Amino acid sequence: MIRINLLPHREEKRKSKQNQFIILSVISLLLGVLIWGLVHVAIGAQISNQERRNAYLKQETDILDKQIGEIKKLREQTKSLLERKDAVEKLQNDRARVVHLMDQMLRILPDGVHIKSIKQSGDSIDLVGYAQSNARVSTLMRAIEDSVWLESPKLVEIHASTANGARLNEFSLNFNLTKSTGLDADKLVDGKN
Repeated sequence: MIRINLLPHREEKRKSKQNQFIILSVISLLLGVLIWGLVHVAIGAQISNQERRNAYLKQETDILDKQIGEIKKLREQTKSLLERKDAVEKLQNDRARVVHLMDQMLRILPDGVHIKSIKQSGDSIDLVGYAQSNARVSTLMRAIEDSVWLESPKLVEIHASTANGARLNEFSLNFNLTKSTGLDADKLVDGKN
């Protein structure tokens, strides 16, 4: 017996394939949405992580900027203090140099020479005085040249004048203070000069 199927089997196959297509389309769509969601969440997490790192770096940068500002202030204060220290040391050295100048003047001033005025401008000394003779002025200049603390005597002028009824030679002399070493100062103290 032969069986003939008169049912619309082609339409059922088409409907079955259409249903399969719809189901696969929906599954594909759901998988696409799921994958898109996972990628979106992963990228969002990376962005959030990077924003946290950026915020941390900004916070640390602000802290470092404050520390750099404090370091700059400390450097300025250090520079100011060093300038003050240098000024005080210079004043201390200058004070000692004036003492050495007066001490040397007492040691090297020959008899018959009297000082009228001494003026100091930095390392340069201007001296005005009276001498009984030109030879005494020459002796004073040689003593200045031989001194540890004094150097470069230059006679500006010398002329005859009268002081307290006596006839004397008034002279003007320039010389410089030297920057002596500690060894020279020891010689001076020991009396070798």
